Amino acid sequence: VQLVESGGGLVQAGGSLRLSCAASGDIASITAMGWYRQAPRKQLELVAVIPNHGRPNYADSVRGRFTLSRDNAKNTVDLQMNSLRPEDTAVYYCNVDRGWIYGDSWGQGTQVTVSS
Repeated sequence: VQLVESGGGLVQAGGSLRLSCAASGDIASITAMGWYRQAPRKQLELVAVIPNHGRPNYADSVRGRFTLSRDNAKNTVDLQMNSLRPEDTAVYYCNVDRGWIYGDSWGQGTQVTVSS
């Protein structure tokens, strides 16, 4: 599976950004889609994920501010980020879970910077 990300950039605290991720290739192997992020000197962390047949799950730190949406017809997953905070600054990675046989696929990452 190949993932192409778009969006990201620089925004002031309190602002909004939208990240988009389009998947291609072996779409049938995908079991979940979502976004992770990695801030400088911190570990990679889950932001939000949505399974094929279920509701989105969010990290506590973003719940109520971020919204994950998935379009199965277009094979896309979008992350709408509102009320951004400086601590949201990170490289955001699109991720698809392809189960234990195929593992995960990752996008190239997109930088999100929130200035105070």
